[in-house]
Amino acid sequence: MLAAMELPAELAPVGEALEAALQRVRTRFDAQLQSELEAVDELVQHLGGYRGKMLRPSMVLLFAMALGDQSVPPAERVSDEHVISAAVVEMVHVATLVHDDVLDEAEMRRKAPTISHLRGNEAAVILGDYLIAAAYELSSQIGDQATSLAVARASMTVCAGELLQLAHRDDASLGESTYFEIIDHKTGELVALACELGARHAGADEGILHNARTYGQLIGQAFQIQDDLLDLLGDEATVGKSVGRDLDMGKLTLPMIRHRSSLDEPDKLERFTSLIRAAGEGDHDAALELREVVSNSPGVAMAKRDAEELVERARTCLEVLPDSPVRQTLDLIAQSVLARSF
Repeated sequence: MLAAMELPAELAPVGEALEAALQRVRTRFDAQLQSELEAVDELVQHLGGYRGKMLRPSMVLLFAMALGDQSVPPAERVSDEHVISAAVVEMVHVATLVHDDVLDEAEMRRKAPTISHLRGNEAAVILGDYLIAAAYELSSQIGDQATSLAVARASMTVCAGELLQLAHRDDASLGESTYFEIIDHKTGELVALACELGARHAGADEGILHNARTYGQLIGQAFQIQDDLLDLLGDEATVGKSVGRDLDMGKLTLPMIRHRSSLDEPDKLERFTSLIRAAGEGDHDAALELREVVSNSPGVAMAKRDAEELVERARTCLEVLPDSPVRQTLDLIAQSVLARSF
């Protein structure tokens, strides 16, 4: 996420410390995935572009810096446990992206071809499994069982969210509460895990751990709403991945749910329902019409306000942290979620 924003000069040392720590994470990530099999290594080489903004590992590292010994430079507050945790969380996240591209039949990710588009769905599914297995193996290198249990719990939660979403595909009556349950499981959980592990390995007490997790959950939800808006309103060249896939796959997202709630005439509601079903059955014209209708409806502004409220709630969670440039950086990252265009 830091790649999507510019830090003010007074926070530059935090950005530099974070980038140095992220390089340690990339090195650990790459080393963990190495294989003696050339076919595996060749596939793994394609994963560099999937790492993107590295929001989740950044959360691990920033909470480490925010809660570590303030008498030493920020980079020195990042322990090996933090680096391992950050690499593990990113592996799980990348695995979900590889699998999501299969489910969504997406051809582009980070302005490059997806694994499934390059090598087929079979290779993509197994590569995602390989990433998950590698994450579990790496997490076991941390002495405390709590980390491995937290990673396992979060991975199950993410999968449960995906299954819940699949159960409601083409469901034109999907409610707001179920939508938020889906995105909390699918997106909020991994960001919450990252914040939790960063705080836990910095010695945080239960109160701070709770606030760290809540910050991550809320940021993750806001991030997903913004992602839904980009899928609806963005163009592929700017967003850097296939857009319009939610409509094509019959997924109701928050802008569409808010649009539906604004329909006060039975005929309009019936037309909306028929468009959702037709789009989910592969009718590209129906998907285009639906995109145009929702893009120009109050649903977009309503969804943006929902994301803004989530971010404001997340920012209050940071009040339990020591006042420092790192805390200010976490606050800026929260605000930047609303401005992201890719």
